[in-house]
Amino acid sequence: MTAAPDAPARAPTADPRLIVPLDQPTTGEARDLVERIGDAVSFYKIGLQLLAGHGMSLAGELRDQGKQVFLDWKLHDIGATVEKATATICGFGAGDFLTVHAEPQVLAAAVKGRGSSPLKILGVTVMTSLTDEDLKAMGYGLGVEALVERRIRQVLDAGADGVIASPQEAALARKIGGPDFLVVTPGIRPAGASLDDQARAATPADALKNGASHLVCGRPITNAEDPRAAALAIVNEMRG
Repeated sequence: MTAAPDAPARAPTADPRLIVPLDQPTTGEARDLVERIGDAVSFYKIGLQLLAGHGMSLAGELRDQGKQVFLDWKLHDIGATVEKATATICGFGAGDFLTVHAEPQVLAAAVKGRGSSPLKILGVTVMTSLTDEDLKAMGYGLGVEALVERRIRQVLDAGADGVIASPQEAALARKIGGPDFLVVTPGIRPAGASLDDQARAATPADALKNGASHLVCGRPITNAEDPRAAALAIVNEMRG
């Protein structure tokens, strides 16, 4: 009996838990990066830099390509304005995640503006570049962990879907939020990589172990000579 030939190697499969930020100066450069990464990534983040330059159009293009889109716009205004802005974003249907600052009025307004849309509302707890000393200088009476805990509970009270929290607070968010709570962690750096401006960073494996549902990894991928290979290396760390 003749042995069956070996099956062809499977193409790399993107891991939907990995989110790559498109922080390029123009939408054209962002499109080029997406093309270079190819099948290694299926979820992209569009921040304020691209929002000011046709970011919503780019979000629609990515969705048309079957990608997921994280609109990291950190809405922060009076409730009526946040509600209307969220409703407008939902009307375009160009995003899967949207960030707002995790303050009660802002969260409640975003949830109300979202209505029946499947858009997930994520509360920003404490920026990953900030330390206890930074919060003290800003006038807060709480340290990072205590403030993160308060904001996680405010997100839950408002009926939002999850939080942006550093890998160090991911376990706390998972414990309070439960198994279906979204915990999106920026500041992901592969083992041995530079921390850049992230004061509270972690490796992919550690962040997932601590309770993260999604990982945001930027410069180790986007600044790499081969961003597709760099993305696949991160995926291997996540799955390893």
